[in-house]
Amino acid sequence: MFSKLRNRFLIVNLVIISCIMLLSFATIYFITYQNVKADIDMELHGVANFNLKPDGKKGSMKPGPDGGGYHQQEPQGYKDFPPERSISFMLQTDAQWNITATNSRFDMDTAFYESAIKEVSTSKADISQFTLDGNQWAYIVQKNASGYSVVYLDITAQKTILTNLVYTFTLVGLVMLIVIFFTSRFFANRSIAPVREAFQKQKQFIADASHELKTPLAVIHTNADVLLANSEDTIESQSKWLHRIKSETERMKTLTNDLLYLTEMDDTRAGILYSEFNVSESVESVLLTMEAVVFEKDITLDYEIQPDLTLHGNSEQIKQVVMILMDNAIKYTPSKGAITLTFKKHHHDTLLTITNTGEGIPPEHVERIFDRFYRADPSRSRKHGGYGLGLAIAKSIVEQHKGKIYAKSVQHELTSFYVQLP
Repeated sequence: MFSKLRNRFLIVNLVIISCIMLLSFATIYFITYQNVKADIDMELHGVANFNLKPDGKKGSMKPGPDGGGYHQQEPQGYKDFPPERSISFMLQTDAQWNITATNSRFDMDTAFYESAIKEVSTSKADISQFTLDGNQWAYIVQKNASGYSVVYLDITAQKTILTNLVYTFTLVGLVMLIVIFFTSRFFANRSIAPVREAFQKQKQFIADASHELKTPLAVIHTNADVLLANSEDTIESQSKWLHRIKSETERMKTLTNDLLYLTEMDDTRAGILYSEFNVSESVESVLLTMEAVVFEKDITLDYEIQPDLTLHGNSEQIKQVVMILMDNAIKYTPSKGAITLTFKKHHHDTLLTITNTGEGIPPEHVERIFDRFYRADPSRSRKHGGYGLGLAIAKSIVEQHKGKIYAKSVQHELTSFYVQLP
């Protein structure tokens, strides 16, 4: 599924970028083509105006060496020829397009001139272009009393520039598309990775929740069958089955409440009322309620709470965090063990630290203990009656308060949980 999503993203991305590149290259080519065309027309008209100006200084037409026409001879001492960037020449014809005179600086054979004039006579356009002997030529025709004057200009260099521009655009476009493809693929994989991880977590969450609900449902179903099989017995005699059903429904109620609570915490729109409160008193009140449990399990509890520390947040939620962490510490602290709690100001924040002795948490599990339904040791956690949701709830509450929660552990020695609140 994610591969298809990535490939679809790549295709859409490449199509959009290709269209943008094509439009950009077409615009650049069109502008360049118009500029080159304007330069050609300007130069062609300039050559034509120079050769056809009636100033009497063009010299006389005389037959060329091959006797096929007349060449214009430059007047003695006249240097007013145009600074031409391309080869150009002029042909004079009669009304039937027969060459009567030529004006060129270069020696060209009669066949070339006849081919050039044939291109013009068949074109019927006063200004156009054609290809002859591998070169590109532009021409302009002016009608006069004796026939036609045709001025030719070699534009091969200009056409080569446009052709090279097309090749350059094609090569650059292909290279850019290849680079963009691999770059997009790299970033697409990175972008999809969190989505894939969230999807996998959601699947695991559903599977774990289903598994947790499956067990009490099976117990309830079995006990209900026992009751139905002994329907003639009194309720009092069957009370143990009813108590088991009630116990499992309480477990399901606790689980569903925790799941709903996590859902509400994930919804940023949930209306949580924050106010300024004495967080030192809130932490101490939780400890007072748990002293009896600590005493019953024969655990030593030491605590140090800095008085009158205040926090802007929700008092009940902060109490719940302390309750979860203390309950977790009590569960995993062996008899004769010790729990230490400190709560004090740390720079601009408040820092709650709860440390308990015990087996500790393996290093590979420390980063994942805040995941929903995650257990470093499933058998021990189930024995203690947990669902693996307590630390996930604590993390959600702390993050709602813009704080941080993390754990450190030394195996077979101690485990410490830290809650840093701004």
